[in-house]
Amino acid sequence: MEASRGQNGIQQLLAAEQEAQHIVNAARNAKMARLKQAKEEAEKEVAEFRAQMEREFQRKVAESSGDSGANVKRLEQETEAKISHLKTDAARISHDVVQMLLKHVTTVRN
Repeated sequence: MEASRGQNGIQQLLAAEQEAQHIVNAARNAKMARLKQAKEEAEKEVAEFRAQMEREFQRKVAESSGDSGANVKRLEQETEAKISHLKTDAARISHDVVQMLLKHVTTVRN
């Protein structure tokens, strides 16, 4: 009877060990599934963030490119206006400058 009771106890211990092993395996599988899910969620968030940053970058590039073209055109117009103004002033005073230079060159001082 002692032997059967000991055998019965060993059977119970083996059954408990198998049940514990199943619980540990189930927990490990659940953990792995959750880690995989968390990784997928993180990758999705990273992709969304990257896409958002890319859109923002493209928007800023488009704005600066548009502004750059407008700035170049504005600067060209300002430059042309200044050149035209200088040519007008030069034409207006060139006769007086020539006369002044001739006067100073032809005047003899002792």
